[in-house]
Amino acid sequence: MGCNAVFCACIDHASVGVVQKWGRFMRLATPGLHFFNPFKGECLAGVLSTRVCSLEVCVETKTKDNVFVQIVCSTQYRVIRESADDAFYELQNPKEQIKAYVFDVVRALVPRIPLDELFEQKGDVAKAVLEELEKVMGAYGYSIEQILVVDIVPDESVRRAMNDINAAHRLQLASVYKGEAEKILLVKKAEAEAEAKHLAGVGVAKQRQAITEGLRENVLNFSHTVSGTSAKEVMDLIMVTQYFDTIKDLGDSSNKTTVFIPHGPGHVKDISDQIRNGVMEAQSI
Repeated sequence: MGCNAVFCACIDHASVGVVQKWGRFMRLATPGLHFFNPFKGECLAGVLSTRVCSLEVCVETKTKDNVFVQIVCSTQYRVIRESADDAFYELQNPKEQIKAYVFDVVRALVPRIPLDELFEQKGDVAKAVLEELEKVMGAYGYSIEQILVVDIVPDESVRRAMNDINAAHRLQLASVYKGEAEKILLVKKAEAEAEAKHLAGVGVAKQRQAITEGLRENVLNFSHTVSGTSAKEVMDLIMVTQYFDTIKDLGDSSNKTTVFIPHGPGHVKDISDQIRNGVMEAQSI
């Protein structure tokens, strides 16, 4: 590695210089202006940046369940200022060295992890790579700042299968929720119908009770007002009156449907007897 025949050099703030004398390492040049005496064999052998560098490594391997994946690891590293001479002399190509160890650790660890767990344990993979690189690269004057597993890409067919499984699972959950919703609607509808029928029955019962009370009151008032009349005669009169009122309502109705009703004095008596007989049979049950 040759030296530059310069008398002075300016090292910027984020760099460190390596100074040699007669081809041997002499000292590190800190940021600032430095003068060299080439007649004494002094020269600036090189300058290393101490900035953090980033290197992305894509590793193809397979998981425990034999699924091939591509794992992208991002490595942040930098030269240790105090050990810059080791970084300058000991390691020819730091990027290739880092790639080799990332490949080695990932391909040793990932085949022991199933695909589903790999996404959850990517932090463990990054930690294992970091520990290995810190141990190795520290001896060469490099500091590993951070390791990130930025992406895990399974094979295209595997991704489609995983999406299909996820979609089928969500459709199954949707069907269950839809069925539960329909069940609740049917139950609520049945409860509403039952409540409506109950209220309708209560209304009919109250209506009939009111009609009965009204008839009883009319019979009593008529019997007390008109002497010599019996309750049976009053009931016959009321039923005949209701019969004629019903016929009148049918005639006044706006409905054009024709209704044929047998009518005559004998029919009125028959209707009265039929109603009375029906009431008596209902009471006997």
